[in-house]
Amino acid sequence: MNLAESSRLSRLVHNLSFIYGKMLLHPSYRYVLFILGLPINLVVFLIWRSNRKNDGWVAARQTAEQELLASSYRNKLKLEVEEQLRRKHRFFQQQVSEEEFRRQTEEWLEETVQKELKERTSRILQEQGSQRLTMADTFHTLIDKPWFLAISIIPGCLMYGILFLYGNPYLKYIFERILMTVFVILGVATLVFTILYLSPFNPAANILGETATQEQIAAFNQVYGLDQPYLTQLWNNIKGVALFDLGKSFAGNEDVTATIARKFPITLTLAVISLLLALVIALPIGIISAIKPNSWFDYTFMFIALIGLSIPNFWQGLIFILNFSIKLQWLPATFNPQNWLSIIMPTIVLGTGLTAAVARMTRSSTLEVIHEDYVMTARAKGLSERQVMLKHAVRNALIPIVTVVGLQFGAMLGGAAVTEKVFNISGLGSYIVDKQFIPDIPSIMGGVIYTAITISIINVAVDLLYAFIDPRVRSKMKQY
Repeated sequence: MNLAESSRLSRLVHNLSFIYGKMLLHPSYRYVLFILGLPINLVVFLIWRSNRKNDGWVAARQTAEQELLASSYRNKLKLEVEEQLRRKHRFFQQQVSEEEFRRQTEEWLEETVQKELKERTSRILQEQGSQRLTMADTFHTLIDKPWFLAISIIPGCLMYGILFLYGNPYLKYIFERILMTVFVILGVATLVFTILYLSPFNPAANILGETATQEQIAAFNQVYGLDQPYLTQLWNNIKGVALFDLGKSFAGNEDVTATIARKFPITLTLAVISLLLALVIALPIGIISAIKPNSWFDYTFMFIALIGLSIPNFWQGLIFILNFSIKLQWLPATFNPQNWLSIIMPTIVLGTGLTAAVARMTRSSTLEVIHEDYVMTARAKGLSERQVMLKHAVRNALIPIVTVVGLQFGAMLGGAAVTEKVFNISGLGSYIVDKQFIPDIPSIMGGVIYTAITISIINVAVDLLYAFIDPRVRSKMKQY
């Protein structure tokens, strides 16, 4: 091994031991570290417990105890504690028995003495040029030996993986957001299924009709597992979501996963095109309105934005169909995948509310930023107005705008059902609406859960955009 390879290995070992010690201080990651590296941690723990007896802590503690006894520290402290307790009881007008007073005194006294004892012991060790041996120190000593690193790679591969993940702030940030997303999906799945389970609608009776006999209803419930207990049905549905196998729908006996895979891209495409259209229109309008506040441009477009926020989607869609399809015959009234003109009206209707919200947020956020000191400093340095706005003002105004875009995109996916119904689009939104009155539990669960997964992914992307936009966020990520 040459010098360069030896240096890289030394840095790797140092980083691993540093991250190991840092993870031991983290309440949540500590248990993850122990579980993933259980064989390695058992060896480290046993060696640490064995070496700890000779680290000088016991002798230093005995010295500290003798100092406390010689100085009558405990007796003096007891008098102070008793006086403070009496003052406390008098102030709050509390009446306590003598036995309770002694108990409180002893608890407070013992806690204070142990704290002082620990501080004196650490100070004595520090004066001796030593410190108490920790598990992280033991791990550092062991991993510094090439043979230990070699034999621990296979049994500790998961542990080293989590150490690498924890050591990279960006990967750690993404991992934590994904983990939070998993819990959100589980919560959404449980909530949706519980609401459907408690629903007064009877799927068997709704599908089989009023003429169905009790035997037919019982057979239907047995086939689809509706006669099983609540927890069993919940577990089967959550397992189906996790394995992308939601079984057959109650109505039509179609494969739910395949149906959602066929319908969801239409809804997602509609939402993405509406989002892009909204950003292209709203961002320039908001920025210009902020640069020229209280001008005719500002008043006009903010008034239009207010109207856009107030218009219901279904009403706007019907007006568009009446004028552009029936009266002018420019655009088709219903959606047709073979005709790109048919997507124009749905995207405008779906994106109107987002355009208005982003335009207003862009204006208010930019207007707030352009009066900050650093923007005035940039102007004083002689930068052009365009450079000041693009490099300093707009970049720092983007965080609340990105937040609004992320939230509104989720609302667009959830609210696409109305637009899809108006324009006869066979997307996921209209699919869920059609199935909810049965209720077709597998179909609704699949539609809602996979929509929630998409929204969660968008939120993770928004969180990462924060770090890309604002260096302060990147700095906090590295310190965390």
